Amino acid sequence: MKNSNIVYSTNPDFSFDDDEPAVETLAPDRQPLRVSIERHHRGGKTVTLVKGFMGSDDDLADLGRKLKTKCGVGGSAKDGEIVIQGELRDKVVSILQSLGYSKTK
Repeated sequence: MKNSNIVYSTNPDFSFDDDEPAVETLAPDRQPLRVSIERHHRGGKTVTLVKGFMGSDDDLADLGRKLKTKCGVGGSAKDGEIVIQGELRDKVVSILQSLGYSKTK
């Protein structure tokens, strides 16, 4: 329940309705993922970006965790984007393909 103005109700049948629909995560073979390298706006550091994830934030965080663990590096996952520290595009693509994601670029 986000940004609700209701504090208290005297109606015994009242229930909070969550207006936000649940986000469904697409199957791995239907995900339009793009893998790229970025050097700009990172303080001179190179990162590998995985963009285009369509699904829940929990599933995005889970995929980010798997990629970071298999690559042995740090990073983050938010807003449909996974950031992996270092120039690991080829390794990330092979890991994604082994997890069932379609051929990524």
